[in-house]
Amino acid sequence: MDVLRQNEIYEIRESSIHNKGAFAKQGIAKGTRVIEYIGDRITKAESARRSIRMIEKAKETGHGAVYIFELNKRYDIDGDVSYNTARFVNHSCNPNCETDIIRGRIWIIAIRDIKKNEELSYDYGYDLDDFRDHPCRCGSDKCVGYIVNQEQWGKLRKLLIKDKRKTTKSNKNT
Repeated sequence: MDVLRQNEIYEIRESSIHNKGAFAKQGIAKGTRVIEYIGDRITKAESARRSIRMIEKAKETGHGAVYIFELNKRYDIDGDVSYNTARFVNHSCNPNCETDIIRGRIWIIAIRDIKKNEELSYDYGYDLDDFRDHPCRCGSDKCVGYIVNQEQWGKLRKLLIKDKRKTTKSNKNT
């Protein structure tokens, strides 16, 4: 895999997905390690404490802002630091990157060739717990409306159909 330096490969600018995003400054080949996700290495207990604080702050401000990334069974990375530009890579239901942990380092890697000026994205892989708290704004043709791991899309669709039926039934009864 190739590794390119940040200033050669991407830049941070306004995003239609969410606030700011990372955009390719040049074509990026499939398999390239694009960005390393860096930050404070913290224990799982500290991760839980920080996550709760970040979620509460996000509810107050309306901005999603939890940058904790699972590293292994004992540690996570808190990427909410100014020098972690990887935190600007947004979620997409049709991503062009994925994450991989290689020798204790978290990398965002191109899963297909990426064109110049294309926004970099990956599947955040959230589970179904509290999915309504994580609406998706990726705008892709494949978008399911929520930031949920693709492996759980079938279950999500069933939940949404069930909710729609309840709402329709409730509206008919009123």
